[in-house]
Amino acid sequence: MITKEIKNALTSVVGVPFIFTDEETLKDYGRDHTEDLVYPPSVLVKPSSTEEVSNIMKVASAFRIPVIPIGARTGLSGGILAVHKGIGLSLERLNRIEHIDEKNLQVVTQPGVITEVLQREVAGKGLFYPVDPSSRGSCFIGGNVAENAGGARAVKYGVTKDYVLNLEVVLPDGEVIWTGANTLKNATGYNLTQLIVGSEGTLGVVTRIVLKLIPAVRHNVLMLVPFFKMEQAAEAVSAIFRAGIVPSALEFMERDAIDWTMKFSEVPDLNLKEEVQAHLLIEVDSNYPDILMLEAEKILTVVEKYAIDEVLFADTEDQKNALWKLRRNVAEAVKQHTVYKEEDTVVPRYELPALLKGIKAIGEKYGFKSICYGHAGDGNLHVNIVKLDMTDENWKTQVPKGVKEIFELTRSLNGTISGEHGIGWVQKEYMPIVFRERELELMYRIKRLFDPHNIMNPGKIFPEYLKNEQ
Repeated sequence: MITKEIKNALTSVVGVPFIFTDEETLKDYGRDHTEDLVYPPSVLVKPSSTEEVSNIMKVASAFRIPVIPIGARTGLSGGILAVHKGIGLSLERLNRIEHIDEKNLQVVTQPGVITEVLQREVAGKGLFYPVDPSSRGSCFIGGNVAENAGGARAVKYGVTKDYVLNLEVVLPDGEVIWTGANTLKNATGYNLTQLIVGSEGTLGVVTRIVLKLIPAVRHNVLMLVPFFKMEQAAEAVSAIFRAGIVPSALEFMERDAIDWTMKFSEVPDLNLKEEVQAHLLIEVDSNYPDILMLEAEKILTVVEKYAIDEVLFADTEDQKNALWKLRRNVAEAVKQHTVYKEEDTVVPRYELPALLKGIKAIGEKYGFKSICYGHAGDGNLHVNIVKLDMTDENWKTQVPKGVKEIFELTRSLNGTISGEHGIGWVQKEYMPIVFRERELELMYRIKRLFDPHNIMNPGKIFPEYLKNEQ
């Protein structure tokens, strides 16, 4: 319970305008983009500085109150759901880019900065921050750190962890630490920085982030390749890399993903032939146009070995933006069409055809339809299981069995159950599929070392049985 004493203590930290207990606000901050789940916190606070976050954590620690760090609420694994109530800690007011270091190619930012805003700001200095989740226009950079977000260009440039140099973190007892150094190399002790990246707000609250940048890349070529056979589209992914090409993006979309997106979003009509089953959206980039054209030609040589329709080249920036809008709007289109569950599988890219074939077979077995798309260049396939005309009973009883088999298939192909969405609330009971009990125990002991009273985003990542045995 949030008593009057606790509320007064929190109010003294953030001020009356930045503490909320009304039902509507709490409900808004008790959900993200994970299905239709809503778990409101007991109270919401909006600090504006590291000092205020520290003082909030001191109050929470003293009273043993759960704290849930909240970003832009674009997550897909229920990471910000207040499943044990407590204090919702919104980081939206920590929204300043503090310093762009053009000499060292670094940026210091607060966590509440929108990812695309940060990208635009550094681009104005001739620099490039490549990590671009589909929600980059709304997600926060702090949430990207919490989930170790990836995105379309991870195939060439890596994910969030590859750009985080140092973090300012408020621990559960309110103490403030820095995790590393603002250097490109660091072999000094355990790597606390990379431990915090992807920890989903279970170890501390990130209040400052030091990111590595790279020089801007000036040119790119974008092509859309239609395949008459879905599994051949998946096969072509590995073949492109084996031909010596590393695209800056390589995205897979099956036919239904494109059809639904064209129906529910303002995107170009591709006038697809009925026989087309899937597309690859392929981008290559370089500062040298001649190299670009050679790589594009080599990709064409690879894909032409498969049953494909005419390849579409985006000739203008408007065409490129339209194709990217088509890809980025798939998840929203599926959400508008029907009730759904989204799973985030990832396998070695050569295993994509087997994963895709297996997912479809599992869907037939349990009576559900799936819409697949994702970052094929990474082997990262997003699986949207859609309800459509399934009965409520089958949705509740059959789909979980199918999800479990999809994850078991993924593991058997040397993959894992989340590539970039995290584990959060909805995937935690599947963790034993990919980790042995000893491995999970080690992770949970690290959690309890940072957070002995289990107040930091409790109920996430770890299966319930593990907590009950501690």
